[in-house]
Amino acid sequence: MTRRDISGILLLDKPFGMTSNQALQKAKRLYASPKSGHTGTLDPLATGMLPICMGEATKFTSVLLKASKAYDAVIKLGYQSTTGDAEGDIKKLSDVASTQLSMQDCKSVLRQFVGKIVQTPPMYSALKHQGKPLYVYARKGAAIERKPREVTIYDLQIKSLSGNELTVSAQCGTGTYIRVLAEDIGRALGCGSAYLKSLRRLCVGNFHLNQAKTLEVLKKMNEMERDHCLLPVDSILSDIPSVSLDKAEAQAILFGRVVRRNNDESRIDHTRQEKIVRLYYQKFFLGLGEILADRSIKSKRLLSDGYIISQNHNLLS
Repeated sequence: MTRRDISGILLLDKPFGMTSNQALQKAKRLYASPKSGHTGTLDPLATGMLPICMGEATKFTSVLLKASKAYDAVIKLGYQSTTGDAEGDIKKLSDVASTQLSMQDCKSVLRQFVGKIVQTPPMYSALKHQGKPLYVYARKGAAIERKPREVTIYDLQIKSLSGNELTVSAQCGTGTYIRVLAEDIGRALGCGSAYLKSLRRLCVGNFHLNQAKTLEVLKKMNEMERDHCLLPVDSILSDIPSVSLDKAEAQAILFGRVVRRNNDESRIDHTRQEKIVRLYYQKFFLGLGEILADRSIKSKRLLSDGYIISQNHNLLS
């Protein structure tokens, strides 16, 4: 298949049993995209939102890697798994029925996990140690010391309690391990531990699962229909303020020069600690710029000249 010069964001509903990289490779082949990357790994047993950046969009993947996320999780109480999920070796620790857990008990315990909490990353994770993911060591029976780290749980709600299965919805910051959260909830409820029976990611940043497409749906589309599923490159940057440049200013930025502006600077919040802005010329996204102390603008991360010329022939002439 001939590779295509294509850029944009694909919101993929990752299927059960597939690694994030396998899902990425399948999407990459469907679009014949030479350059693609996903933004935030989902475990094979997890499903749901997996944003995939293609072409020029790969320059801004770090924004989504840092974005907050929302999940629905089914937690099996009273059991322990070597991997923290249904993929590991599982043993029973307690009889949850005998503890007579109530919805109110669960609600009370869940409240203690909202806010900033400390987690120790699990051995079965993609976190790197000496260049290798921790799960590589775990599969060989090795245990690597991991430093506890602070993560943020913005909201944690109980959806249902049926026997020993607790279903919760969680909104959390980057770096949160829902498997670890499930284990901690199981211990806090007096069940010994718990493991993650299933996990579905509903949101990444401002992207919601109802916007996503499955691989099966994408396969049935023709090329034009699939292309219409791609969101614009700048859609992942919507929380960043924007600045419109005239042609001379845009050309100066693209040629690496600093631009001094005197016209619409009042629209920029100069109290922001990080003064990063989206740069546009006639509604065409150019990339990211940085507001300097003297209120001039310099380029920070721009689209390639080749891409800009292909989309806007007159800008660089």
